[in-house]
Order: sequence, then C-alpha cells, then structure tokens
Amino acid sequence: MKTIRRLIYREQLTAVAFVTLGFLALFFFFDFVDELSDIGKYGAAGYQLTHALLYVTLLVPNHLYELLPITLLIGTIFVMARFAQSSEYTILRTSGLGPWRALGTLVALGLGFVVLTFAVGDYVAPATDRTAQLLKARYQGRITIGQTGAWLKEGQREHSYAANVAALTADGQMQQVRIFEFDGRNALRSAVQAERARFAPGGWELQGVQRTTYSHSGDEASVQRERLPQLRWDTGITYEMVTTALLKPDRMRTIDLFQYIQHLNANQQSAQRFEIEFWRKVFYPISCVVMVVLALPFAYLHFRNTGIAGYVFGGVMAGISFFLLNNVFGYIGNLQNWQPWLTAAAPGLIYSAISLGAFGWLVLRR
Repeated sequence: MKTIRRLIYREQLTAVAFVTLGFLALFFFFDFVDELSDIGKYGAAGYQLTHALLYVTLLVPNHLYELLPITLLIGTIFVMARFAQSSEYTILRTSGLGPWRALGTLVALGLGFVVLTFAVGDYVAPATDRTAQLLKARYQGRITIGQTGAWLKEGQREHSYAANVAALTADGQMQQVRIFEFDGRNALRSAVQAERARFAPGGWELQGVQRTTYSHSGDEASVQRERLPQLRWDTGITYEMVTTALLKPDRMRTIDLFQYIQHLNANQQSAQRFEIEFWRKVFYPISCVVMVVLALPFAYLHFRNTGIAGYVFGGVMAGISFFLLNNVFGYIGNLQNWQPWLTAAAPGLIYSAISLGAFGWLVLRR
C-alpha cells in the first residue's frame, strides 16, 4: 500500500502544483494590468514598475489561499480520471485498493492541504497583504476606506467613546483622528481632533490636538476650546483593531478577527459581518477534504474511448461554483442576519452531501 499511496500522492501533488501555478500566473497578470495605470502618477520617486511588481507578488499568498481547495479539486479529478481512462485504477483495485481504502488515502492528502491552507490563510497571506498595502501607501499616499474612514467604539466605566480614523500611513501612524466622549446619558462631553496619532502601550499619543469641552449645568451650557501640542488617550483599541476596520476582514488573521469581534460585542456594536468572516476562515480550509471526496468517483467512471477534458472542465465549474456559493452565502447571511457559523458552514455542508452522495452511488452501489 505504501507504493500505491506514493504513486497517487506523487501524481496528485504534481497535478495540483501545475494547476495552482497556472491560476496564480493568471491572477498575477490581471493584478499587474490593474496596477499599470498607477505607475508614474506620483512623481519620479513615486510608484514605479518595480513597486508594482513587488505589490502584485505580495498578493500571491492571498490568491493561493483562495485557490487551494479549487486547484486541489481540479488536480485530483484530472488524476483520477486519467487513472480510469488508462485502466491504471482497475489495476490498483485488483491490488487491494478498495473504495474505503481509496477514500482514506485521499482524505489523508486532503488533511495535509487543510493544514497548508490554514497556515497560508492565517499567517502568510495576512502578513504579505498588510505589507503590500503599506508599500502602496508609502508611494501613493495612505490606507483608507473612503471619505468617512474607520469608526470604532469603546466603553470606559461611565463614559463611552467613538473614535474615527481617516487613514493609516505606511509607518503605522493614524491621520485625521477624531474622538467623541459621551457620558452615561449619551450626552456629548468633549470632542478631540488630532492631525495625527501613533500607537503607544495602553493608549494613543495624539499630536496637533484641538479639544472642545461641553459643560452642562441645569439650563446653562458652556463650550471651551483649547489647542494642545500633544495629548494621550488611554484606550484598549489596538493597531490590529484599526487595521481590521480599515482593511478587508477576510484578509486578517483568525485571532485578530476574534479579538475584534470581542471588542465589538463588549461595546454593543454589530459584529455580524466579522463573525461570518471568522467562521469562514475556520471552515474554508476544511473544504479541502470535501473536494478530494468529490473527486474520488471520477476514478470509477468508464470512458476509455473518450477524452477527460470534459471531466476536468466539470471540475473547474464545480470549484468556481463552490467559490461563488461561499461568497453568496456570506452576503445573504449578513443581510438576513443568519447564524454566522451556519452561514459559513452551509457551502461546505452542501458540497459534503453531494460528495457523499456521489461516493455512495458511483463507488459503493456500482
């Protein structure tokens, strides 16, 4: 059995690597074409061709994370169909490779890809994507999500704060920061505007500060304004929380998403979108096992006189449909307020049912 497993794994890894490289090259080309319009826009010392090449290269791990289950499915279908076409799989069956043993062999390979997908999506891709965004911000300006920036809320004893960060620079400093303080009755107590701020242990160091304090005493109210060169604000809002609010949540680490969700829940803010992304990052690597189970029935098909291009095309369509279904369920679950874990797990459960159904009908019954 060691020889059989070595044969299957070698063929599958070769096919998956070939398909993955093809898709990555395609995405690299598309990303590079998108960046061509920004080259040379920011002066002679600005964004150049080498910066664009480095930027799109840093995006490769994120594409790899998204593609691994799909390329695993396509590569496995190709190998299983080729084994069936050349009657190699028939020989393997007569050598003792029964349906359950074949399933266990493929599941073991799928578990290896689960670990690889999780490692790429949770460690490599977030680091390279953040580096890519900071690289682009260094030559093109700053990281922002629009005119309003990112809003974060925090409660401290009897007071609550709403902080707005317009942008994040390449060196990790915040720009155009606004902090609003409210009392227990949700009345505005003070408003702070700072040109920039940097993260410090246990708080933010604000610079170029204009603070407005509102006082209420009976029917009388007063407003006091002052300018300060710097001001410290004690807060538990960390750099990871700000980047999570400014960057795409699907490109963050699982632990960062979990901490940000805890922060939102502690401050009575909606965390539905981030909870869905959190559970998607938990369940997405497991889909690698589903894909190899879905590919196994192709080894039991009989098409000696026909090509395998149609079956490989079917694998491509199945992989694309899984990717689309995963995104569609995320949007629908967010709009309909579905349970986050169920929203994230639904595509995998659907394809698991299809995989087990195909395995039972084509492999066990026939």
